[in-house]
Amino acid sequence: MAMIRTVVSAKWLLEAIRTPQGRALRVLDSSWYLPKMQRDGKKEFKERHIPGAVHFDLDECSNRSSPYEHMMPREEHFSEYVGSLGIGNNTHVVVYDASDFGLFCASRVWWMFRAFGHERVSVLDGGFVNWCREGLPVTSDLEVSQPAEYKANGKPWVKSYQEVLDNIKNKGFQLVDARPEGRFRGTQPEPREGFEPGHIPGSINIPFSTFLNPESLKVKSVEELRRLFEEHAVNLTKPLVGTCGTGVTACHVALAAYLCGIEDVMIYDGAWVEWFSRADPDNVISDRKGNMN
Repeated sequence: MAMIRTVVSAKWLLEAIRTPQGRALRVLDSSWYLPKMQRDGKKEFKERHIPGAVHFDLDECSNRSSPYEHMMPREEHFSEYVGSLGIGNNTHVVVYDASDFGLFCASRVWWMFRAFGHERVSVLDGGFVNWCREGLPVTSDLEVSQPAEYKANGKPWVKSYQEVLDNIKNKGFQLVDARPEGRFRGTQPEPREGFEPGHIPGSINIPFSTFLNPESLKVKSVEELRRLFEEHAVNLTKPLVGTCGTGVTACHVALAAYLCGIEDVMIYDGAWVEWFSRADPDNVISDRKGNMN
């Protein structure tokens, strides 16, 4: 049931947007890219997207006063932004992105909706890449959203720097880092200038791409996801927190765990960017250089 409710196929979405019930559905293109990828998600959306979709801007719907990228917005901000997209509290939201991975930042938007109390939210399996592979229609027509009333009901699902720091000694939760292995180990560079690779002491690395089938780009089966967590010594019966570079791909951890029946995975929102900026050198672990500042 979690798979049916949470991850929807391209065929299902096509049928849904063509039926009268599609009026109660809002499709969101959440495409966002790291600066070094030199892709503009908003520009690409205007050129080509799923019919009826609107663009969800991760940077716009964030705490703009934070020194870190796209941190969680206040409830009032989220409510106003989501309402401006024509989404009400009873709207079924389906999120996708156009990443070559099939799923990159859509899981972040899925998790944000759930963190603000919205349960009627799904991700498109395989994303826009798979949608196009299947030869389904795309358009450059821009949807005009009629504003809707939306009221967020936030949950305490964001972990702070201090809580993650305290956890090094207290070990109250498992911290899973979804960055690629090289960045986690410190052997490959971070994509942002001024930040060295490495990881938080005691954290576990499960790269976000390993939650996806490398050929179809679709989310792996529940059995495969459970096995993946087990292979990395992650106990799904104990508290779990996701992290990454800036809190985006960390939400793949939350999505995978949710499909395995775990509903309340939290995210360290500041993630590696905040940790590297604030942590003592002894708490920045790297195979290549040892501890560093």
